[in-house]
Amino acid sequence: MVWYLLIINIIAFMLYGIDKNNAIKKRYRISEYSLFVIAMFGGALGSLIGMKVFHHKTKKTIFWILNSLFLVIWIIYLI
Repeated sequence: MVWYLLIINIIAFMLYGIDKNNAIKKRYRISEYSLFVIAMFGGALGSLIGMKVFHHKTKKTIFWILNSLFLVIWIIYLI
């Protein structure tokens, strides 16, 4: 479980960086749905860190709410 969470959070973090870079260069974007799904399946912490580091999706309240909610759910599940 530790390896799974580590890998999915690294992937989530990287997806935010890739999407930000693609947004700047006006290339193909990663769908918001995909970003939510990766967070729901355990990548919420990586998503929140990616949002902060890359300054991506930070003005969209729904991203803060859902990523935080998914993180809390995962913490409760792991406890």
